[in-house]
Amino acid sequence: MHPALFVVAAVLLFAGVAAAEPMTIDMHVNPQCSCCEGHANYLRQHGFKVNVTTTHNMSLIRQQHSVPDSLVGCHIAFVAGYIIEGHVPASAINKLLAERPKIKGISLPGMPEGSPGMTGTKTEPFTIYEISDKAKVFATE
Repeated sequence: MHPALFVVAAVLLFAGVAAAEPMTIDMHVNPQCSCCEGHANYLRQHGFKVNVTTTHNMSLIRQQHSVPDSLVGCHIAFVAGYIIEGHVPASAINKLLAERPKIKGISLPGMPEGSPGMTGTKTEPFTIYEISDKAKVFATE
């Protein structure tokens, strides 16, 4: 093989391997909560690498990142510079990462039954909100 072709092949191979690396989500959870690990496992099943940190300082973390009380979910996570608050479906996270809007992040407030990682049955569409100066709907699923 010609040396230049070898270099091109190596670069393409490396680029393919790098592209296959999953996005890492750093999730902060309350140690008394059992549903958070369910959401972490759901995200892993959807191709994300998830690091879970337990903490009793959830309110402080949210305050440091200016998450409004109206958008608080079960846990808070960070991916690619964005905040993910609560049991947000993977499809909404993928949309966020593909579109890269100029917002702080997205939230599925509360702990809706049937949401990823939660028990129960989904009874209505989930409304995922932007965490921004104007909290508006980001997606409905």
